[in-house]
Amino acid sequence: MTDDLEIMIRELHDRQCIRDKLVAYCRAVDRMDRDLLLTVYHPDAIDDHGLFVGGPEEFADWAFGLHQAQQHSHQHVIANHSCELDGDVAHTETYWLFAAMNRYPEALTIGGGRYIDRFEKRNGEWRIAARKCVPEWGGEPGPSWLAPEAAAALASSGTVSRDRSDSSYERPLAIAAERVGYRFAF
Repeated sequence: MTDDLEIMIRELHDRQCIRDKLVAYCRAVDRMDRDLLLTVYHPDAIDDHGLFVGGPEEFADWAFGLHQAQQHSHQHVIANHSCELDGDVAHTETYWLFAAMNRYPEALTIGGGRYIDRFEKRNGEWRIAARKCVPEWGGEPGPSWLAPEAAAALASSGTVSRDRSDSSYERPLAIAAERVGYRFAF
């Protein structure tokens, strides 16, 4: 194996380990799994969630208490993720979405933002050393801003189905020539 290939494989492995920790964080908070949550952070980490700033154990108590008191259920979902590796340190930005079925007053609220993290690899394991949770928007769902005709046009790009007729199974993926150049007039 060449040195370049070995470096690429190591970087891919590091990136995947970091991503796995981010997914574990979401699962731990949503399942209120303290043991799993503590595997995501180094013991001396600091999490700044705006309403809470402190270490992992105190964060677990605070987050689980908050979610237990305020919601019947909730989900943390991560999306776009960038990771800048620098040896045994990684600087990451991960977009998150949050949805909650609340105890009161609004039944369902949603929000989105970013986790800005500094991961450190210690004793061969990547964990969060510092986190800023940066919310960007939130509220309660309302009706779609799209008119029904626009929603239908948006949906015309592919087939949504719970079987192999879904567009995700299309091989090779192709765009019909007659669709090229289409623009919906708002």
